[in-house]
Amino acid sequence: MLEIKDMKLLAALARHRHFARAAAASGISQPAFSARIRKIEASFGLPLVRRGNKFQGFSREGEVLLKWCRKILADVEGMRQEMEMSKGALGGKLVIGAVPTALPYAALLSGRLREVHPDLAIEIRSLTSSKIGLGLDDYSLDAGLTYVGAENIGDKLLLEPIYEETYVLVASKALAPRAAGHATWAEAAALPLCLLTRDMRNRQLIDAAFEAVGLNPSPVMETDDFTAALAQVASGTAAMIAPRWLSDNVFAGRDSIRLELTDPVVAHSIGLVTHLQDPVLPAIAALRDAIRSLS
Repeated sequence: MLEIKDMKLLAALARHRHFARAAAASGISQPAFSARIRKIEASFGLPLVRRGNKFQGFSREGEVLLKWCRKILADVEGMRQEMEMSKGALGGKLVIGAVPTALPYAALLSGRLREVHPDLAIEIRSLTSSKIGLGLDDYSLDAGLTYVGAENIGDKLLLEPIYEETYVLVASKALAPRAAGHATWAEAAALPLCLLTRDMRNRQLIDAAFEAVGLNPSPVMETDDFTAALAQVASGTAAMIAPRWLSDNVFAGRDSIRLELTDPVVAHSIGLVTHLQDPVLPAIAALRDAIRSLS
């Protein structure tokens, strides 16, 4: 039977994907770390790690074991948090995956959560909706902020709507069709657009909105990171279609035009996705409280 410290070593190797870095993060030498991993493999009589000149990932059996280790470690963390809460404190770490459009909300939510629980460490990862589903499935994530209706949300997860994501056209004064008010999707399609890549759920929703009005614009740039899109808008060479949360928090006070997109008005729900479990992880309960406080 694996010990908790063995499970933590496997989780560290999965997180760092490098023996030396995983060993350093675990507070032991690399030879001792490698020897411990080999001892775990010997106890199961199975190769768990694919090795070459460097770490190459886990075997199929290793991935299965890693998933169980993460689940057990999550339960252990929940137990520890419950004991801390009985003393009036909540510490530990909460890992949240967020689709790129929800990152401004995630940052605001993190700040509100730490106002109440300053000892709780929060890690926010920018991920696609499909990777959020995978992260929850293998317990590398505690929670996700993703689109309601995402096809990768399984029946062992709970998805709770939080807010409606609506869209604005963001462009320089030279590119914007007008200085204030609204813009149509047809007007947006006529501009040099910088959009997210087609594997991103946001891009798929935007493409569907264009398709609904019979348009198929060709973006001048595609990226999987909003930072690159923001740089294009700031340079005045491209426009972008941004969720209102992102627009209000990033472009407020900047020298750019923001026009609400109409004809049609498009909205999609962003929700919190968590594991269906009882008892609920105290950090997740605190996260829900923080969401309610922002409503």
